[in-house]
Amino acid sequence: MGSLLDSLLVLVLVLNLYALGTSRIAVVIRVVALQGFVLAALPLLAHGEIGAESVIISVAAVALKAVIIPMMLFRALRDVQIRREVEPLISTGASMLLGGLGAALALAFAKNLPLTAHDGHSLIVPAALATVLAGFLLLTTRLKAISQVLGYLVLENGIFIFGLVLVDAVPLVVEIGALLDLVVAIFVMGILLGHIRREFSSIDTRALSALKED
Repeated sequence: MGSLLDSLLVLVLVLNLYALGTSRIAVVIRVVALQGFVLAALPLLAHGEIGAESVIISVAAVALKAVIIPMMLFRALRDVQIRREVEPLISTGASMLLGGLGAALALAFAKNLPLTAHDGHSLIVPAALATVLAGFLLLTTRLKAISQVLGYLVLENGIFIFGLVLVDAVPLVVEIGALLDLVVAIFVMGILLGHIRREFSSIDTRALSALKED
C-alpha cells in the first residue's frame, strides 16, 4: 500500500502543476474533481488498515470534492458564461514554474520537519505543502472569482493531505465539520457569483475595486 500511496501523492503534485499551467477554467474544475477522487483514496492507504472512520472520510471526500462541488462550479461557469482566465497577475507558465519550484523545495526541506520523522510515508508532508502553495498561487494570481474559488479548493486539499499525518489524533467530527464548512463556503460563493454577474456583467474581481461610497 505504501508504494500506491506515494504514487497517488505524485499524481496530486502533477495535477497541481496542470491546474497552474492552464487558463481554461473548465479544465481546472476537472483537475480539482480528479484530485478529489485521488484524495478520497488516501485515508484508506495512509495507515495500512481500513477502518470505519477512514471509509466515512473517503466517501464524504468523493461526494463533496469529486462530485457535488465540481457540479456546482460547472453550473456557475455556465451561468457566468466565461471560459478562460484571460489576464492573470502571473502567467500560467510562471505559475507552473513557481509551483514546480515550491514542490521541489517542499521535497527538499520537509524531511527535516518533526512531523515527517513520525510519518511512515515521506511524501505526505511535501505533497501537502506543495498543494497548499499551488492553491495559494491560484487564489492570489487569478482574477476571476470562480478561479479564486478553485484556488481555495486546492489549498483545502493540501490541508486535507496534511491531516493524514494527524488522522489518529483528530476526531472524525472535526474532519466532517471541515468538509461541511467547505460546502457552505462554496454555496455562498455561488450566490455571490450570481449577484456579481447580474450587477456588474462581470466576475472579474478587479471591477469591485472601482466601487466607491457615495
